[in-house]
Amino acid sequence: MKILAVGDIIGENGLKKASEILPNLKKKQNIDFIIINGENVAGGMGITQKLYKEMLLIGADVVTMGNHTWGKKDIFNFIDAPQLIRPANYPKGVPGKGYTIRKCNNKNIAVINLIGRTDMNILSENPFLVINEIIEEIKEKSDIIIVDFHAEATAEKIAMGYYLDGKVNIIYGTHTHVQTADETILEKGTAYITDIGMTGPINSVIGMDIDASIKRFTTTLPERYKLAEGKCVLNGCIFDIDEISCRIKNIERLKL
Repeated sequence: MKILAVGDIIGENGLKKASEILPNLKKKQNIDFIIINGENVAGGMGITQKLYKEMLLIGADVVTMGNHTWGKKDIFNFIDAPQLIRPANYPKGVPGKGYTIRKCNNKNIAVINLIGRTDMNILSENPFLVINEIIEEIKEKSDIIIVDFHAEATAEKIAMGYYLDGKVNIIYGTHTHVQTADETILEKGTAYITDIGMTGPINSVIGMDIDASIKRFTTTLPERYKLAEGKCVLNGCIFDIDEISCRIKNIERLKL
């Protein structure tokens, strides 16, 4: 079984790039299951129901979110959609769900979304404690467990990888929009990569306009970010899993 995780889609141009690549990639690589991070798809911040449906149409089995979950008010109209999840360690009582379990090739695949706390400026519960509760709740009804850890700090992501080694099948990072070259299978069998990158404009500052970004750093003035334009790239990772043992066989980074 092959599972594809697609890095944060940046704006409608990023979604267009994904729509151009994913159908053919799915067929060529025999992809069975696709997870897309969609928290930046609507103008770089948030998601709308229209764009969510477009992601499903191009092959997404699950759409994960992050710190921009509430970036567009429209999300409250579809936050309970079965294939949409937001960080599980948001405060209790927040709308939506932090994980979903989907059937694929007679396997129950659980996908969990977490958000980091280091330098994120988001009120959230401790992800290390919350993930334990979720794993305990779902382990008997899940064949494969996957975690999208939406976090800023490399150290926090690496620590989570070791913390979950042997408890989940796959953990990958999102949010920083820069793909890391540290994909590995940890000692107890869990697949790990610090960040799978983004799907958006190549000539940009993590998807945003270069000039506007530089002005923010050189003047310290609150220059409004705007999406970059031009040629886009799709970043992601393919995880190849043995269908009998559910152990990771191979990890392949994508930059297309």
